[in-house]
Amino acid sequence: MAEYTLNTPLTDADVEQLRAGDVVFLNGIIYSARDAAHKKLIELLDAGKELPFDLKGAAIYYVGPSPAPPGRPIGSAGPTTSYRMDTYAPRLHSLGMKASIGKGKRSDEVKEAMKQYKGVYFGATGGAGALLSNSIVESTVIAFDELGPEAIRAMKVKDFPLLVINDCFGGELYVKPKLDTAG
Repeated sequence: MAEYTLNTPLTDADVEQLRAGDVVFLNGIIYSARDAAHKKLIELLDAGKELPFDLKGAAIYYVGPSPAPPGRPIGSAGPTTSYRMDTYAPRLHSLGMKASIGKGKRSDEVKEAMKQYKGVYFGATGGAGALLSNSIVESTVIAFDELGPEAIRAMKVKDFPLLVINDCFGGELYVKPKLDTAG
């Protein structure tokens, strides 16, 4: 297991050095998007319209943050379950997205897209949304304001702590839970 500090937008070289189990501290701009926002992004693509942000090198965080308390750029910002975006992720990888951030396992189709297009899946610690929000230093809604907490935000992060779950070579970090069978 290695430790890296990376900046967005991510490059092929950034992604190719990572292996499942590595720790990454991410800096720069990441974008928030959950189910409804992903659906709208795909609708824009299908209509031949421009997206609200450049996918090339992008990292998308599957999060719907809580409202920002006074003096803070964002409220609690914990990851949502990633498989709900698995229908959309392969297409976004094909258009330049380099990373997704969430929790839980990914589908075989997403894993294949990460291998084909040099992408990576980062795990963010579920249940630690308040702690993770400390690494978000700016947050601005850039699209789909009508979605409320699920609007797309450009979020500037500083040393955002992540774990590589799936790398671009097919490596996967998965810990099988041990069940206590002793009576």
